[in-house]
Amino acid sequence: MKINGQTKLHALLEEYPYLLDFLVTLSPQYAKLKNPLLRKTVGRLATLQQVAEEGKISLEELLSSLEGEIRKRTMRAGEEASSLAQGKFSDTARSEALKQIIRELHRGGKVEELKERFAALIKDVGPEEIARLEQQVIEEGIPEEEVKKLCDLHVKIFEESLESQKAPEVLPGHPVHTLMAENRAAEKLLAEIRLILERLPRENNELERESNFKELVNLLADLGQIDLHYLKKENQLFPRLENKGVVGPTKVMWAIHDDIRKGLKELRKMVEGQGYSEIRVQEIVSRSEQLIQMIQDMIYKEEKILFPMSLEVLSEVDWAKVKLGEEEVGYAWIKPGQVWQPHLQPSPQSSAPKAAYSGSEMRGGIEGAQEQRPESAGQPDEQAGRDADVFAAGRENTGIAGSGMVGVLLNLRTGQLSPEQVDLMLRHLPVDISFVDENDTVIYYSDTPGRIFPRSPGVIGRKVQNCHPPKSVHIVNRILEAFKKGEQDVAEFWIELQGRFIHIRYFAVRDERRRYRGCLEVSQEVTAIRALQGQKRLLDWE
Repeated sequence: MKINGQTKLHALLEEYPYLLDFLVTLSPQYAKLKNPLLRKTVGRLATLQQVAEEGKISLEELLSSLEGEIRKRTMRAGEEASSLAQGKFSDTARSEALKQIIRELHRGGKVEELKERFAALIKDVGPEEIARLEQQVIEEGIPEEEVKKLCDLHVKIFEESLESQKAPEVLPGHPVHTLMAENRAAEKLLAEIRLILERLPRENNELERESNFKELVNLLADLGQIDLHYLKKENQLFPRLENKGVVGPTKVMWAIHDDIRKGLKELRKMVEGQGYSEIRVQEIVSRSEQLIQMIQDMIYKEEKILFPMSLEVLSEVDWAKVKLGEEEVGYAWIKPGQVWQPHLQPSPQSSAPKAAYSGSEMRGGIEGAQEQRPESAGQPDEQAGRDADVFAAGRENTGIAGSGMVGVLLNLRTGQLSPEQVDLMLRHLPVDISFVDENDTVIYYSDTPGRIFPRSPGVIGRKVQNCHPPKSVHIVNRILEAFKKGEQDVAEFWIELQGRFIHIRYFAVRDERRRYRGCLEVSQEVTAIRALQGQKRLLDWE
């Protein structure tokens, strides 16, 4: 039977009785359908449109779910797999079937059953398609935070197919090779932590116990370098993927990064605490094992999904941009290889390679005020011809050059300066500044030595909303909205970061007609300033 919004629930259940139990899994509101009296009265008149409204789900989702269950029950798995192998299903049909599996997983479907359905539907699925499907599910309304919770189960469903995926083969020095080398170092460190965890509950000797705790403290501190690994993904790789339209999976993975960071921070605080008890040891072991599993799962997702998908999606130019910004972030535990060099073609306008010096800002500002960590940003992949000249210069082409602009002066309100002088002044200010224009695009930062929150040229051109994890975007939008409406002119935060006191301020920038022209971020370390007392009137250079 063909079903639509006007199909009567009673007729549907008469034709497909098994859908009664299935409906209950779609919404708690459908539990009442278990009442025979209700089915014989209201159920005889209710349409599927009304059923969807009662269950607080869209009619499209309800129909899709019902059709998927009917297909599953009426088509033998062998026939379905055979049809797919013969190419009888279009890419759209396969995509819908796979999305249906993820939707049912979201609704609490049984993992083992869904894995069987997946195996019957398809033998091989590429990492790019998994990422695309995940993004489509997000676009259909499932929040990133919900998808994050389901991420591990997604991998379980796809793991048999993923196991057949070969590890990416890239030369030493390629960003993927570097990230995988860091994964091997992380795995070695996790193995050492596991050995300590095995000894802790059994150790009765006080000196040995203290020694184990001290060693665990040191290992966890070393594990903290994993933040550099995640920052390279967020700052270098994710912006390039976003430029190719891959947004959902990066947001989900970023959220999991933050969970790992938070878990590591809490665990280190717990291990460094005072006192010994069996309960405390059990809690430390339990939390450590959870953290280790999260990190290992992330390694699996990187190497089975993210990296293969990135190699399929990104061009040689993209990887050159990723590579050139890595130094700004740094490396976790290892030194990168030097074999890989991007093979770049010169642009018609220039003999320079077609790539741009890239990188990305590390977390700071709003996110730093919340998490006391750096924040990220990136650059759109546009104007390849201009990129060639930028790469040759070794810097982002912002329209203001250095020595190439000799003799050119900018008319300012109270004087004239050359672009070089402006650049030098901004880089010598005792504060770090960044500027976001009226369209929420990052267009400038001051490249000062020893920035509080390091930046690199990849920040230029990225929407500021994409520079923050999903949990922080609402704060960014709230500040910008208040600035644009003229309700506020300043927002400020202050944090303590590694023994330093950091003052962070955001200023609404307006022109003479009070029109909003952008947001200026100013960050300053004020530790020494706060400690000043009395007066100083004499020069004390000697």
